[in-house]
Amino acid sequence: MEAENSVMKQPIASSQVLGPSCIKLNGIGFFPSLVSPSLILTFLFLGVAFLKSEAYFNETAELPCQFSNSQNLSLNELVIFWQDQKKFVLYEFYLAKENLNNVDPKYMHRTSFDQSNWTLRLHRAQIKDKGIYQCIIHHKRPTGLVSLHQKDSELSVFANFTEPEIVQMSNETGNSGINLTCSSGQGYPKAVRMYFLLKLENSTELEYDGAMQTSQDNDTELYNVSISSYVPFSEGMSNVTIFCVLKTKSVKSRERELLSKPFCRDSSLVAKFTLSFQIQISTIPALGKGRQPIQAFGQSFSADCHFEVASSESAAFWSSLAEPRLGFSSGFRGSIGLSS
Repeated sequence: MEAENSVMKQPIASSQVLGPSCIKLNGIGFFPSLVSPSLILTFLFLGVAFLKSEAYFNETAELPCQFSNSQNLSLNELVIFWQDQKKFVLYEFYLAKENLNNVDPKYMHRTSFDQSNWTLRLHRAQIKDKGIYQCIIHHKRPTGLVSLHQKDSELSVFANFTEPEIVQMSNETGNSGINLTCSSGQGYPKAVRMYFLLKLENSTELEYDGAMQTSQDNDTELYNVSISSYVPFSEGMSNVTIFCVLKTKSVKSRERELLSKPFCRDSSLVAKFTLSFQIQISTIPALGKGRQPIQAFGQSFSADCHFEVASSESAAFWSSLAEPRLGFSSGFRGSIGLSS
């Protein structure tokens, strides 16, 4: 029963105002008239400073305690626990034994304690896990629990966006340009920027922005991002390679840049073709009783169809369509001819 009530939840804040002339920091009272303002600021800074911890989504986060154990106390004498900023308990180690009675259900079976360096590991880190955590250590004496150590840490959780993907939204019109969209997802925090990068054969680079659309999953809190843009091609632009570039924030506040696979546009392959169809249809004579024809002959007619298409497919591709390849029901044949 003693273990069940061992955790005494403590507030995250470590400073407390005792009165108009006294400030209490971690159990120590200071009177401003006796201590310089710079010293007070130093203690205030120490009171709110956090250890920084970072982890990737669905991986393991580490919450250090940094306990020196200068008295060389045995684990059998200590009560160790971690709590989040809402005072929900993640883990408790009571007199050298795990105590799950006080652990909040959302942390159950997600933690492990490394006794060698006084660190708690939080497994399968989620975006919702980001925030401030406290490690608290008490010494259990015959007279009761005595507070020995408290350390705050701030956890940040990141998720890498997927590789950006370019999709052509509509056919290009001559050599004037092309409509493209780019998308990426499953990332955190929000993307910084997304744009199209054109690399020309003369080593020139051009950037085209679009309105960045962002959505967030209600469950995982991960972000999806996309842009759409019309990318113009001026005269003389040939052999253009297009990339979609996504800039995000990563661990240790680094800026990370993701590139899509290259989307190639070779203007020398963009040409207009005239496709010619010749279709001949013959009707089958109608049959009466005893399978005798009511009409002596069927009817037939033919028609020629022509239309133009602009395509970046090679001429060989379209030439392959010139072979007769449209087969229909008996009496119906079609073929394609090609001219350019």
